[in-house]
Amino acid sequence: MATKLLTSAALAVVLLCRPGMSAVFNIRDYGARGDRQTNDAQAIQSAVDACHTAGGGTVYFPPGDYLSGMIRLKSRVTLRLENGATLWASPNESDYVRSSHVGRGVKVIYYLLVAEDQENIVLEGDGTIHGVGRSDLLRRPGTNDTMPPFQIGTVFLQRCRNVSVRNLKFRYSALWTLHFYRCEEVFVEGVSIVNNYFRTVTDGIDPVSSHNVHITNCHISTGDDCICLKTREGFPCRDVVVSNCTLESIATAVKIGTESEGDFSDIRVDNCTIRNSTVGVGIYIKDGGTAERLAFSNLSIGTVEEPSQLREYSRNAIFPIFVDVEKREPGSAVGVVRDLVFRDIQIHSDNGILLQGMPESPLENVTLENISMRVVKGFDYSNRVKHGGGAANPDDDRRTRFSQEQSYGTLAFAKGLFIDGFRLFIADKVFEEYPRSALCIHEVESGVLRGVRRSPADVKRSPPVVRLQNCRGLCVIDFGVVSGQ
Repeated sequence: MATKLLTSAALAVVLLCRPGMSAVFNIRDYGARGDRQTNDAQAIQSAVDACHTAGGGTVYFPPGDYLSGMIRLKSRVTLRLENGATLWASPNESDYVRSSHVGRGVKVIYYLLVAEDQENIVLEGDGTIHGVGRSDLLRRPGTNDTMPPFQIGTVFLQRCRNVSVRNLKFRYSALWTLHFYRCEEVFVEGVSIVNNYFRTVTDGIDPVSSHNVHITNCHISTGDDCICLKTREGFPCRDVVVSNCTLESIATAVKIGTESEGDFSDIRVDNCTIRNSTVGVGIYIKDGGTAERLAFSNLSIGTVEEPSQLREYSRNAIFPIFVDVEKREPGSAVGVVRDLVFRDIQIHSDNGILLQGMPESPLENVTLENISMRVVKGFDYSNRVKHGGGAANPDDDRRTRFSQEQSYGTLAFAKGLFIDGFRLFIADKVFEEYPRSALCIHEVESGVLRGVRRSPADVKRSPPVVRLQNCRGLCVIDFGVVSGQ
């Protein structure tokens, strides 16, 4: 008898159905058409419900184009998209239920895949989840876009536990792509997120007030923040590891804040490559929270390669590394940043870093170790402002006071500053046009500065390598020309 050959999709189903393995619920068996014309939401939801009722298993998407509105995920359900399967978000508002989360500046929010108070959810496979955010929005210079009346994101999980997202491709989400609110044990590995670089509110991954989050081996390119940690309603965000990712953002590649009503603690970002980003690493504490035990290491950071592609408010707020404590509104509480480490970082940018606390809340215990920066193009700081990262206090004099300082590393209002190895390499033509210091340090109390180098170093009539102003208790070791008050 002739042996019948199995397609890769059929073979996958057979393998999944082997004894001892979880049950498989093929969405085609529940009526899904996969023609991108029929709304398959009801069929997909029926498969999810059946899988959950059976005690768990895999909801399987064979190759095809599945148009869908909102789907409610449930405990112990795995969604697996086969290679060649694409889940397309419906553009019709009537196909969704309004999210309980309302973000700043967006009136109505919907998501394609949602879950509340569930556990053991897996999204995986070699397929694609495609949003409706292809068009530009509020990012291109010279355009007068307006925020649409509603936005559709991709995944919103609220108060869920033990969540895994693996290997999927996410494309053109019109809102946050992966939004985890008050979730625990979240694992995101090997995913690719590519959204419109010129579309606002298209964040990649947003762990909000979540615990035990691991993000590894991902590629993310977005028109807003790539990875953004937030705290909301006083709930903390803690125990987060980001590693081995490649990131590109017209906003901030790795961001803490600006929503910061709760505390952040034990955050680790390691071995990542950041390119073509307005801000590489940004910490924005505006709402009274404390951010502590934060470490960033083994990073390669490149800022926006062509600033002319940015709108003016972003073009003059480019920072490879940016840290800011402020009161978002006059009545906001004052936050705290402490125990902060930047180590083994290479920077390629025409703009310098800025770390600034407040007089009433200086940065505490800040370490910069083995930082190397290369500048090959000039940039005029005369209109430079600190990066807002969202709603900010327009009356804060630190908006321009330190961002326009003529240096490539400015630190202000800190207590306990430890710098060991800061090397700055500037192209000769750039240094002739913009002769700047390597470091300018203001209002800092106690610490050690060692091994600061600038090339070129002591050029006639050039500013000193390091400038200190109103500093106390600093031990200065092993570097070139220093001036101070």
